[in-house]
Amino acid sequence: MTTMQDIAAPLAFDGPRHELRRELRRRRRALTPRQRRDASRRLCRRLKQLPEVQRARRVALYLPNDGEIDPTGLLPWFRQRHARVHLPVLKPLSHNALWFVHYHAGTPMTANRFGIPEPNTRHGAHRARRCPAWALDLILLPLVGFDGDGQRMGMGGGFYDRTLAFTRRPGPRPRLIGLAHDCQRVERLPVAPWDVPLDAIVSDARIIRP
Repeated sequence: MTTMQDIAAPLAFDGPRHELRRELRRRRRALTPRQRRDASRRLCRRLKQLPEVQRARRVALYLPNDGEIDPTGLLPWFRQRHARVHLPVLKPLSHNALWFVHYHAGTPMTANRFGIPEPNTRHGAHRARRCPAWALDLILLPLVGFDGDGQRMGMGGGFYDRTLAFTRRPGPRPRLIGLAHDCQRVERLPVAPWDVPLDAIVSDARIIRP
């Protein structure tokens, strides 16, 4: 079980990146079901305050896995605001990249190769419901770790970095907000050259603008 003292203090870690990633995943998995539910509620309250979340009409978020903080409490709120919600889907013919597919209560789902539910793009009606990343207003993406300077750490597969590499160039782009439990905060993260910068990081305890 992760204590409140653990949650309040950023993690000081001086080991290799892969060991830091493993430790941060362990910390979020150590949260109790009640701590996760409470964190999700606090996260969603903070997100609703952000202008880019309030304005968004084409949104991508994720279904939580492996202890990730849960943003799905926003689904009824987005529905009331007539925002169209999408989920990430692993591209079957492209290495480490994502599609974003419209999602609602009746969307046919399937498990991807990591066992994570995603819209079934083999279903004909949903092949036409893909949205290119550049056409989204907002993408809420899960983080493994973050620091006070707005640096982030993902799962290590490069899915979001490859998919969102276009945001480094001029042109239409979504706002990018990383989400995490506050116990995933570290004192300082190493920066990789391929890391796509975020517009904000939101946890259950804070909002960070890089």
